[in-house]
Amino acid sequence: MGPPTVDLNADVGEADDPRQVELDLLGVVTTVHVACGGHAGNDEFMRVIMDAARRGGVAVGAHPSFPDRPGFGRRAMVMAPDNLATSLRAQIGDCLAMALRCDVRLVSVKPHGALYAEVAQGGDACTTLLSAVGDLCEPGTAVVLPWGAPARQAANEAGVPVRDEGFCDRAYNADGTLMDRGLPGAVYDDPGLAATQALALADRVDTLCLHGDSPGALAMAVAVRHALTTAGITVAALGPQP
Repeated sequence: MGPPTVDLNADVGEADDPRQVELDLLGVVTTVHVACGGHAGNDEFMRVIMDAARRGGVAVGAHPSFPDRPGFGRRAMVMAPDNLATSLRAQIGDCLAMALRCDVRLVSVKPHGALYAEVAQGGDACTTLLSAVGDLCEPGTAVVLPWGAPARQAANEAGVPVRDEGFCDRAYNADGTLMDRGLPGAVYDDPGLAATQALALADRVDTLCLHGDSPGALAMAVAVRHALTTAGITVAALGPQP
């Protein structure tokens, strides 16, 4: 088997001004997941990013979260399934509406922060998100999960495609889980370290993530993409799945 093809994605729509670093990332990554109001973002940010993504040939996904702007969606929240469903459907619906306006197709939905971690375990939050994706999005729209997540089984049973994800700019624990952001060294700011990790993960995952709000995000994205292509790995967006 030859070198793999891997998607390089960035979480965006989270900065104070999307016309700065986040838009520069669109020249390097192949997919962006756009914050849709839960932890960050608004209609104007979504419009600016989606318009730029369309012009640059970059795929677009939704990046919903717990409704927690003060905590940037990184605090665990206990929500009744109905309340979480209402929030997620509103966020994904807003993103779909903007995508229609900007003439782009949402190819994936990636939960953010604390919701990402909770969905990965395959419990009620996972069921709620999968239901929203299945009901609102076009067939073949994928959900992005951490590589090896228990939630993959639930997604398979629901008929929702999965994209396995690894992180270039986050440290991992020995058991394969992400290190807590509050610990020293948990978030990388060294482009060389991010590139090395990307190469180590490329044959295990479908998509590699760089956070748009990480220190030196653009430099890391450039280093990662250069390392991948130099190794003969094709960097390309993953198309809609049947």
